[in-house]
Amino acid sequence: MADQPWWQAGVLYQVYPRSFADTNGDGVGDLAGITSRLDHLRTLGVDGIWISPVYPSPMADFGYDITDHTGIDPLFGDVGDMERLIEAAHQQGMRVLMDFVPNHTSDQHPWFVSARSGRESPHRDWYLWADPAPDGGPPNNWRSVFGGPAWTLDEPTGQYYYHAYLTEQPDLNWRNPEVRQAQHDVLRCWLDRGVDGFRVDAARQLVKDDQLRDNPPNPDYHPGLPPYDELLPLYTTDRPEVLDVLTGLRAVIDERRPAGDGLLLAEMYLPIDRLAHYYGAHGDGVHLPSNMHLISVPYRAEDLGALIDHYEAVLPAHAWPNWVLGNHDRSRVASRVGAAQARVAAMLLLTLRGTPVVYYGDEIGMADVPVPPDQAMDPFELRVPGIGVGRDPERSPMRWTPEPHYGFCRPDVRPWLPMPEDAGNVADQDGDPASMLTLYRTLIALRRAEPSLSVGAYVPVRASDDVLAYQRGEFLIVLNLGDEPRTVPVDPGVVVVSTLLDRKWESIGLTMALRPDEGVVIRTEGGA
Repeated sequence: MADQPWWQAGVLYQVYPRSFADTNGDGVGDLAGITSRLDHLRTLGVDGIWISPVYPSPMADFGYDITDHTGIDPLFGDVGDMERLIEAAHQQGMRVLMDFVPNHTSDQHPWFVSARSGRESPHRDWYLWADPAPDGGPPNNWRSVFGGPAWTLDEPTGQYYYHAYLTEQPDLNWRNPEVRQAQHDVLRCWLDRGVDGFRVDAARQLVKDDQLRDNPPNPDYHPGLPPYDELLPLYTTDRPEVLDVLTGLRAVIDERRPAGDGLLLAEMYLPIDRLAHYYGAHGDGVHLPSNMHLISVPYRAEDLGALIDHYEAVLPAHAWPNWVLGNHDRSRVASRVGAAQARVAAMLLLTLRGTPVVYYGDEIGMADVPVPPDQAMDPFELRVPGIGVGRDPERSPMRWTPEPHYGFCRPDVRPWLPMPEDAGNVADQDGDPASMLTLYRTLIALRRAEPSLSVGAYVPVRASDDVLAYQRGEFLIVLNLGDEPRTVPVDPGVVVVSTLLDRKWESIGLTMALRPDEGVVIRTEGGA
């Protein structure tokens, strides 16, 4: 264990700052709010906190459109608040990761303001510009993730600029060495302020085809999918040069942090085989290319077992796996699989080999919160309405206490997004031995205490008839993914924890009678 980087044996926790805790009475979470709730994260047992963007921004995409990469938006506080948060987290034994957004800036960023001032601007080549097509339209068929063309005409200069997301989010040109140097300096700035690493946003988008070739049609597209999915992003994502960009970011981390101390986690919505590529041939790529396949794979024993086996099979020898159940862009796990199975999914996440990432609120079983159309905030939903792409439901504020607005903000202040009535909260679950919060704390504590569960090998045992089972050293994990009882053969042992939290120390013979929606961790007599 002493030879393992902290993040291999550790648990990461994503904080969406707008929704975590409001201390200044504006209904939006802030940095001081995160600092005020660090005791919860310490008690939960997490090792690192990933904080979504808090940089100065016009908030066209809630902070992912940045005007100053080294500052803090007044909505969240100031640089001093960030430094106090880092120091307080370190004092409690937790690391801090910031969201790094290298693919694009705000159109109000000084770099882009300069770039669009004229074709001779020193910043012109910092972004992606192209002449109109012969008919005066966009240069090619590339689509914006948020709907519509990915090109916007800048009439004063007569060229189009590319934006993978909103018009207000022009993409940077990572082929330009000046862009690389400037963004590397951003990393150095925050590392020198005490940050322990970064989550890289939209990493697969970083380099685009230099010939501007059209993306091909998607043969699997059907109505109901977002318009972006009509084309395969062959020439706009996962280009051969992306690994080189990420390797450069990794080098900056290694330059400022001892080996194993810094962490680069990259958002990569890619097939498993492509995720493996981004570790780098010699382990000099991304520490953790984010594996979000648990979010989209069918929640069946056979499909989950096949996913895990494939992932384990393709990982390079120098690579470390990671797992994600939910994030600020995808429906919460409790809404995808139901409240009962969300407990089983928690056991899955926290007993697989690899670094788990917990999304804020999942530890109390938060589900998506419906948002009326007239209260929708997400630009994705506003641009592509009616097909359920809105991300507001999974961003509902954290629930701390039973009081109005659940202690997220003052009772007389309206939270920035709706909150449900009569829902679970941290205070009520804190003393409940059967709560979701107690389950998370128990599983994380067990993982921390037992090297087999944090850094040990993974051995598949069964993936059929609603039962997923696997061995981690002396521990056998058996999960019933269905709502009917199941009896399965097991090695003799003792139940260490059940998702229902009522079978500890129960002796097991040669079979295990699983109740509906139950998972168990068994300490076997023989081990593996």
